[in-house]
Amino acid sequence: MVDIPVVDLSDAISAKKLIVEACKEFGFFKVINHGISRELVAMLESEAVNFFALPQHEKDRSGPPSPFGYGNTRIGPNGDTGWLEYLLLSAHPKLMFQKPHFSTISEPFWLVMGEYTSAVRQLLMGVLDDICEELGIGTALSRLIGDERSDSCFRVNHYPPCPALNKIGFGEHTDPQIMSVLRSCDAPGFQICLKNGSWASVQSDPNAFYFAVGDTLQVMTNGRFKSVKHRVVTNCIKSRLSMIYFGGPPLTEKIRPICSLMEEGEESMYKKFTWSEYKKSAYKSILGEDRLQRFHKNK
Repeated sequence: MVDIPVVDLSDAISAKKLIVEACKEFGFFKVINHGISRELVAMLESEAVNFFALPQHEKDRSGPPSPFGYGNTRIGPNGDTGWLEYLLLSAHPKLMFQKPHFSTISEPFWLVMGEYTSAVRQLLMGVLDDICEELGIGTALSRLIGDERSDSCFRVNHYPPCPALNKIGFGEHTDPQIMSVLRSCDAPGFQICLKNGSWASVQSDPNAFYFAVGDTLQVMTNGRFKSVKHRVVTNCIKSRLSMIYFGGPPLTEKIRPICSLMEEGEESMYKKFTWSEYKKSAYKSILGEDRLQRFHKNK
C-alpha cells in the first residue's frame, strides 16, 4: 500500500496547493468531501451490476465496441487482453443517448449514467480550476472539459473473481486525456507505478474519487505534471466494479504547453499536435507503450 495524497475539497485553501503537489509527485490523488451523493453512486453501481449479470448473449448485443459499446476480454484493437468486461460510452451529453445498438442497456441505466457523468464533469472542472488558480493560468484547463465539443468518455469495468491470484485484469498504461476520475467498489486491485518504478496498491475507498493525470495534461504543463502509469490485478474472492470518467479536450484542440506557465527561455519538450492526432496515435499503440515518446521534440 502507498499513502497517496488525500484532498479535502471542504478546505478550499489547502486543497489547491495539495492537488498541484500531488500532480507533480504522484500524478494521482484521492478526493473526499466532493459533493456527489452516495445515493447517485449507489444507483449507478446497482444498474451496472444488473447489466453485467445478464446472460452473455444479451450483453454481446451491445457490442463489440467500435469504439463505444460492450467489450469482453479484448482491450482495444491491438491484441491487448485482460480479465474483465466493460462498457465504453461517449460522455458527451448529446451523444451519450444516441444508442442505436445498445439494446440491452436499460433506460434507468442510461438515465443514471447521464446524471452521474454530469456530476463528475462538474467535479473535474472544479478540480482543474483549483489547479489553474494555484498555477495562475486562468481557466485554461476546465474550459476544455466544459466545451460542448469536449471529447470525453465514460467507462464501466467489471472484473469477475479470478481463480489465478494477481492475474492482470487491465494491463499497465497511462490515460491519454487531460485527467481521469475513478470511483470503484471496495474490492482491491488498483495499483499505480511510483517514480522508482515499483508498483504500489491503492487502498479502495468507495466513498471517495481518485484523480489521475493524463498524457495531455503532462504536455500542457510541459512535464511539470506526470501522467501516472496504472493497472488492475485480480483477486479470487470478489468481483471489482470501477467507473472512470475520462476528461478530454475537443478533437481540434492544439495540445501544447500553456504559455503563461512557461518560464522565460523555457522551450516546449513536445511537438505540436491536436487531440485528434494524439488520440489516433494512442489507439494504434499497444496498451503499455509510452505513447508520448513519439511526440517528444528530441525523437
